[in-house]
Amino acid sequence: MKIVFSLGSNLGDREDNIESAITELNNLVEITHVSTFLETDPVGGPKQPQYINAVAIAEGDLDPEQLMKEVLAIEMKLGRVRDVKWGPRTIDIDIIVIDDLTINSPGLTLPHPWAHTRYFVLEPWLEIDPQAEIPGKGLVADLVASLEDN
Repeated sequence: MKIVFSLGSNLGDREDNIESAITELNNLVEITHVSTFLETDPVGGPKQPQYINAVAIAEGDLDPEQLMKEVLAIEMKLGRVRDVKWGPRTIDIDIIVIDDLTINSPGLTLPHPWAHTRYFVLEPWLEIDPQAEIPGKGLVADLVASLEDN
């Protein structure tokens, strides 16, 4: 299955945090593509430092719910603390899509419910997969263009 991850960090050594997360993810699935890193302003939450964001594409066959549990464990291992909603973090790893699966469970929603509105997800993803599509939302290239028009 093709899996798309979004990664972000705005605490500590941001680049190293993302590289460490990619290494950890590669122990679960095969990372095939990684975007360049993009510095972005935080979206929502309290005043906080800028983020470094990236997107990684992988191939794997883990059950989606199990993959989500493993992703949360990686975040904890890398120092993620969840005390302020949309607050600063050492690492944030989101599963954006897994193939064209649609899941709406307490622990996992696919496609990611806000990915189609987030430039920091769409732009790096488009860089490494020009034909990318979010099921039910459209081509990533079209979504990027619509955000740039606003």
